[in-house]
Amino acid sequence: MSRFYDSGEAVTRAFFDAWNVQDLDWLADLFVEDADFVNVVGFWWTNRRQIRKAHEYGFRKIFQNARVDLVAVKMRALGDDVEVVHTVSTLDGQNDEHGVTAGQRVAVITIVAHRQDEGGFRIVSCQNTDRVDGADTHFNTEAGFRPATYQTDQGDTDGRPD
Repeated sequence: MSRFYDSGEAVTRAFFDAWNVQDLDWLADLFVEDADFVNVVGFWWTNRRQIRKAHEYGFRKIFQNARVDLVAVKMRALGDDVEVVHTVSTLDGQNDEHGVTAGQRVAVITIVAHRQDEGGFRIVSCQNTDRVDGADTHFNTEAGFRPATYQTDQGDTDGRPD
């Protein structure tokens, strides 16, 4: 049975709630059938089944003991039926590839929600981006992929224009 969400912000908050209890059925139900989801490393899933399957893998292998907490939410309505929701969240408790708890990550997650004929708002698109404070870009070198900065003034490294 689908739950009803009266706004893009409500369905976004439900996404974080479903993620934290690792309820795959609830999480998948938040998305329209042909939803898009781009994860933090650029994998692009293009339907609800793929989104559910990818999260099942993540909960089993990577995020067994993890929790996300919302830090900030900003909603922008694009008419009566479409809302863009930007969030900042922290992730704690992720396992690294050896099963050791990794450090905290900060993400900016953008969700586009659309009001359905019945059932309220559902997610049509979601993109997850890691925020790396102090970085302006990433470099891919022989040593690997790493964040980098062009900043010379150490007091101006928040990545936001004045």
